[in-house]
Amino acid sequence: MVENRCYTVKELQVILGISRPTVYELLKRNEFKWFLIGTKYRIPKMGFDEWLNNKSENN
Repeated sequence: MVENRCYTVKELQVILGISRPTVYELLKRNEFKWFLIGTKYRIPKMGFDEWLNNKSENN
């Protein structure tokens, strides 16, 4: 079984408890690294998790 190494926009919505447009706003502001595969956004788990940990530590 292969472990996914990237999150989708929908997964970030659930993880962060925010709306789809808000996820896209975070992507637009380059809050964390992301890339496109065709028209689909993919967010590397390692970079996102680091970003989230840093946000948690700053509050």
